[in-house]
Amino acid sequence: MSIFKKSIWLKFLSIMLPFVCSNHAKAQFLMDMLDTTKEIGKGVLSMYKRFDHIRISGYIQPQFQIASSEGAEGYSGGNFQEFSNNRFMLRRGRIRFDYVHFDDHNHPKLQFVFQFDGTERGVNIRDFWGRYWMGNRSMFHLTTGMFARPFGYEINLSSGDREAPERGRMSQILMKTERDLGVMLSFEPQYAQGFLKNVKIDAGIFNGQGLTGPAETDSYKDFITQAMIKPVKLTKGIKISGGVSLLAGGIRQWTDAVARMGSGLNGAPMFKIDSLATKTGDRLPRLYKGIHAQLQWKHALGLTELRAERWTGTQTATRVTSETPAGPVAGSTGQLLTPHIRPFSGVYLLILHRIGQSRTQLGVKYDNYDPNTKVTASSWGGANSDLSGADIRFATLGAGFIRQVTDNMKVVGWYEWVRNEKTSMVGFTEDLKDNVLTLRVQYRF
Repeated sequence: MSIFKKSIWLKFLSIMLPFVCSNHAKAQFLMDMLDTTKEIGKGVLSMYKRFDHIRISGYIQPQFQIASSEGAEGYSGGNFQEFSNNRFMLRRGRIRFDYVHFDDHNHPKLQFVFQFDGTERGVNIRDFWGRYWMGNRSMFHLTTGMFARPFGYEINLSSGDREAPERGRMSQILMKTERDLGVMLSFEPQYAQGFLKNVKIDAGIFNGQGLTGPAETDSYKDFITQAMIKPVKLTKGIKISGGVSLLAGGIRQWTDAVARMGSGLNGAPMFKIDSLATKTGDRLPRLYKGIHAQLQWKHALGLTELRAERWTGTQTATRVTSETPAGPVAGSTGQLLTPHIRPFSGVYLLILHRIGQSRTQLGVKYDNYDPNTKVTASSWGGANSDLSGADIRFATLGAGFIRQVTDNMKVVGWYEWVRNEKTSMVGFTEDLKDNVLTLRVQYRF
């Protein structure tokens, strides 16, 4: 082999070596954020100072699904096409790049992250943010760019680590795409001892519409904060964690009137048009309150984990959907739709059990989202009620297994029974046929 060819091979190996050997490097424990790889999501970020602190990771999720009917609508990977009740799809395909700079004391000072998602439906940016640690003790850090909102547990649990195939209906509707553009200050001591090492507090200001729109459409911002306790050992084999969250935001009123919940002549709940107390340009409310808790119990039969989360609040959207609008919403004729304000609540419960020392987990999840707590199944039927499918309560019971075949591959089988309120409204007089079976393989590196 010529000297020239040897030099090329040496350069190639010097570039590839950090990525080939990264799983064997000594890990530096940092608290990372939001929808990343499993190691990072748990707070372990492996970097090499001598290789410029770069890491590349990713995963893909090919899957096959069968629904109860053709054209079934839902939140298990999106609606089915009109004449299809089964499909192959690439649910997610993530590639992530990390760069971390350390100071002279080997403490992290700066992190840069870029992550995108590529599927048969196109390519989209998912994370694009930078973080700066302040002071010698790295107790505070500032994050700016596009990243997941610091609200709740499920929103911040990586799609690659989550046991159920998808986040719940409540999470997907109220926090569509999970991410937003903004700035966040966090208190999270990296080298603290005692109680403080388990505390994390985030507070940030965000555009509000997330990735549902191409740009900010009004001057109103969302303030989001969360205080949480990272896993704490109570007794031998038992750990707990939890937190509370608050989102205080708003949307610009794009019409002269809004619709609020009130009562009709017979006392039945109904939307009422308010054109006196408000006007175009006013701030319409979005207020979410959340609480979550997790318990992990290691015992003779394996490892059991319980998770629970509840959200309540006020959401501004339109008559036909409770999703956060990206901006002014127009109907089929081009006329702007009246904003509708609803009180909502939602909850999910998840039980996981790992069988013995095996790589197999069994899971059961119950998810309930009520987009309008003022109405019940008997509220429909009034001529002026203005109620729609956006006011229907849905409950989902999911169950399945997760098998970690290797460190880089897992398979998931999950079935969801979806139930909706039965009302007198056309389209919801009976339970919809929208149950879904998901069979997924995940590969990661």
